[in-house]
Amino acid sequence: MAGMLDIRLSHHLPGPSVGRMEKMEKIAFLGLGHMGAPMARQLLAAGLPLTVWNRSAGKAEPLVAEGARLAADPAEAARDADVVITMLAGPDAVRAVADAIVPELRAGSHWVEMSTVGPDVVRELAARVPDGVTLVDAPVMGSTDKAASAQLGILAGGEADGVAQVLACFGPVTRTGPLGSGAALKLVVNTAVIGGVALVAEAMRLADALGLDEETAKEALAGGPLGGAVGRAFATDVHFGSDLAVKDVALATEVTQLPAMEAVLAHYKAAAADPEVVHEDIARAVAHIRSRNTQ
Repeated sequence: MAGMLDIRLSHHLPGPSVGRMEKMEKIAFLGLGHMGAPMARQLLAAGLPLTVWNRSAGKAEPLVAEGARLAADPAEAARDADVVITMLAGPDAVRAVADAIVPELRAGSHWVEMSTVGPDVVRELAARVPDGVTLVDAPVMGSTDKAASAQLGILAGGEADGVAQVLACFGPVTRTGPLGSGAALKLVVNTAVIGGVALVAEAMRLADALGLDEETAKEALAGGPLGGAVGRAFATDVHFGSDLAVKDVALATEVTQLPAMEAVLAHYKAAAADPEVVHEDIARAVAHIRSRNTQ
């Protein structure tokens, strides 16, 4: 899934070099949504043999035109792959694809799960992979603009050495610890950012109620500790749907008691209930929160 704000972490792995990318590993990339498509394009740019699959096959056509091979289903995509990458909408989509690819994963291959699903799902997947297959959880920080420019932040949990150079095609890689730690850290950061955006929306709602000039209020907020969240709340060149915000916050509130995030979840659920907002970027949810009748 798409992340939303940059994250600055240490312990980056080195980026790919021509000499170290001489082994032409066969890559299967499953999931060509707003984030997956530009990420898959980075693998083509690196000259790696790439097979792609997406539930809606039409989304694969531009990549096929650029040199990727289209698989008819996830099982076909995974069958001969050295590295299988999944970038899907959420836990249910990942489980469905896992049903298809797990029997096809070969000993010595790697499965890199890059969706935002939380550590419990990663552990669930780990229990299913065959012997000799390495599972890595590597969700990403950054949105569609970063994906298109290979500047995502990759949070890699587990034994990621075997896919280090593949991951580096997408941007700087941070080693987060054991399997599941990448998914856990992504959930923490996304929760904070989604909550920050909702807080900006409420602050702007207060500014509206007090009759303040919108631009003056935005500039004041942007100059304070919520500056990053303000930028994301009013971004126009990235995409992260309100439905995905609901999914991520729901995952977080299932882990522990988060009263403030429960209120945030209610905001995004209300926005996602609007068919004109549900799949649009969360900037649309900001407008929805500002105008929402909570009486």
